[in-house]
Amino acid sequence: MSTAAIQCLTAARADAERLGERLGVPVHTIAQHRFPDGEIAVTIGPATPTTILYVPLDQPNEKLLTILFAAEALRRGGCTRLVLLAPYLCYMRQDVAFHPGEAISQKAIGKLLASLVDRVITVDAHLHRIATLGEVFPGIEADDLSAMPTIAAALRASGLDPATVVVGPDAESRPWVEALATLIGTGSAVARKIRRGDRSVEIVFDDPSLIAGRPALLVDDIVSSGGTLITCAQALRAAGATSVDAMITHALFPAEMIGAFTAAGIRSIRSTTTVPHPTNAIALDDLFADALACEIRTPPERSA
Repeated sequence: MSTAAIQCLTAARADAERLGERLGVPVHTIAQHRFPDGEIAVTIGPATPTTILYVPLDQPNEKLLTILFAAEALRRGGCTRLVLLAPYLCYMRQDVAFHPGEAISQKAIGKLLASLVDRVITVDAHLHRIATLGEVFPGIEADDLSAMPTIAAALRASGLDPATVVVGPDAESRPWVEALATLIGTGSAVARKIRRGDRSVEIVFDDPSLIAGRPALLVDDIVSSGGTLITCAQALRAAGATSVDAMITHALFPAEMIGAFTAAGIRSIRSTTTVPHPTNAIALDDLFADALACEIRTPPERSA
């Protein structure tokens, strides 16, 4: 019997199988049954001493309960090393209470997951006022992997126009934009986002000359509603970009939005495989396999 295995949900089965093939470990699907009253029952595959839970945490609420229940069954079944591979990690946005009475979701989720697993691995976590992922998960190992080297390699292989400018829609995107621009050897520009209301934003480029007459590659870590992406694409066209393409780490937006992106002047939109999505074009299998290789080679220690 294998000493390590991957357990995943049905939606992530294809991605988990590719990873399992690279690591040389079996992949089991976690079964979920929903009762009429809304409760769920969770059934895991065969437990192994080392288990990798492959769970992208988009649409996260039921998935968090599934992780809770799966961890209970796995530990009881003999798992002594439990690794959560959550390529997209939920509830990282709110790291402080902005108004009296608000819950700090990042703290709550961090403590919950740290009580269940021995290691968390994610990609380009959406962190604001904290420096490292380890601050979110006290007492366990935590790895925040960067998708930018993999994206850069894919762009170079596709024959990227050397005149391309890498563009970020707001100040929060600057780390990803500058990292990618450095890796592919192009210029970069970051817009200013001005909020006009709860649902209205204006995108401004202080130096349009960085964009005029050049292809633009719009880069962001998360796209959920798509409003900022559309507004930024329109601003890029107005600034004189010859074309606009988008590269997203975490594609959380409904597939129906793709038509709206095209109408806004976005020629193509590609995403990484952190979340199963029709725009997935950049597989992160090698990134995950490298991060998990030590788990497969080293037998877990027995619990005291």
